[in-house]
Amino acid sequence: MADITIDTKDWEKLSIKLKRKYNHLTDEDLAYESGKEDQLIDHLASRLHRTREYVVFTLKKGLINIDSNRL
Repeated sequence: MADITIDTKDWEKLSIKLKRKYNHLTDEDLAYESGKEDQLIDHLASRLHRTREYVVFTLKKGLINIDSNRL
């Protein structure tokens, strides 16, 4: 079960934040389907060379103030 639930509308904004911070991520890396948070987290952890916990923390941090440009 995913540690986080991401709304599709929020994902659009959050993916832009992630792309700004990690400019090596591609559109394919940031492809997301509702309900497949675990796959997204595992894929991002692999691409960012970070732990799953770090990715979940980063995603949650980005969702807290979704309208801000900061991640």
